[in-house]
This record gives sequence, C-alpha cells and structure tokens, in this order.
Amino acid sequence: MPPTAGLRERKKQRTRDTIVRKAMALFRKRGFDATTVADIAAAADIAPRTFFAYFETKEAVVFHDFDAIRDRFAERLRARSADETTFDALRAWVVEWLEEEDLLSPQHEARHELVRTTPALQARERDNQAAFGAIIAESVAGELGVPVDSLRPRMVGAAAVSALAALDHADAAALEDPVAVVDEALAFLQGGLDVLRRRPAPSS
Repeated sequence: MPPTAGLRERKKQRTRDTIVRKAMALFRKRGFDATTVADIAAAADIAPRTFFAYFETKEAVVFHDFDAIRDRFAERLRARSADETTFDALRAWVVEWLEEEDLLSPQHEARHELVRTTPALQARERDNQAAFGAIIAESVAGELGVPVDSLRPRMVGAAAVSALAALDHADAAALEDPVAVVDEALAFLQGGLDVLRRRPAPSS
C-alpha cells in the first residue's frame, strides 16, 4: 500500500474510532433515543454527512465491530478441515473470541446495558444473531449433505445462536469458567445433531 494510502486509512480509522467513542459516551449520558446523529457529529467534530460515510444508523455505531466479527466467524467455519465438525470450529472460535474480549470491561457492560434498555438495539441484535445462525446453518448443511435452506440446518443454527446468546447475556462476573459453559452448550447441540443424523428426515 502506498504511504499516502496508508495514511489515509489510518486517518479514517481514527475518525471511526472517535465517532464510536463520542457516541457511546453520549448514549450513556443521555440515552440512546435522546441522542441524535447531529449530537454525535458535533461531539466528534465532524459534519453529519461524514457520520453517514462511516455508519448507516445510530444502531450500527453500538454494534460497530459486528461486521468484522461476523466475517471472521464465517471464514473460520468455511475454512475448517474435513475432520473438524461445525461445533469443533465454533468452539475454537468462541475460545479465541473470549481471549480477546474482556466481558467485564466498561465498554462491554455499557453496550449490554444499552441493548437491555433500548428496543431498537434489541431488534438490531436479533438481526445480528440471525446472521450468525445463517452461517452456522450453512456449515451444518454441508455436514448433513442437505440444502442450506432445509429445516434441519436452520433449526440447528437457531439453537446454536440461542445458546450463545444466553452466554453473552449472562452475568459475566458470575461466570467462573465461560469456556466450560460453552463446552456444555456445544455438547448439547452436538448431541442433538448426532441424533438428527440417525433419524430419517421427515417428508415434505
């Protein structure tokens, strides 16, 4: 990458980080609904149109890291080896994510509190979870040798997302060993998938 291009990208990343930091501070102080895009732009010292060059909505700011996490997750499942199950790959990815993510950080707790109290963010979170469920369903469909839009992979994907969402919304301070909780959830899901393999699929 030419030096000027690298400088430009670093400047864009700094602007993006500033928008996120200022927006989250305003959300915590005023509440999500009471904070406008104009408020965020003024706090970040940018024009409102510049805000929309980085984020399409206020909700996207709260989930500013979602696209990168989703893409890494999809790549991890699609790149898994032939002898690695979907849930083996999912466990490895979750463990890596837990090592990187501080569940007790003020930023993490602030986002959870915003989502807990804001219907618009709850809707956005459900959409995000559905995207993860679709990625899991795609991987499971490959294991089962069935179309990705058939019932079984979609059912497994929805169950996996529900299990991960329960972990994500648990009291982080009370989780002595999050990986053990993940293992328990994945053992349950893998058992269900194994049962499905042994049962004939219901006729349409």
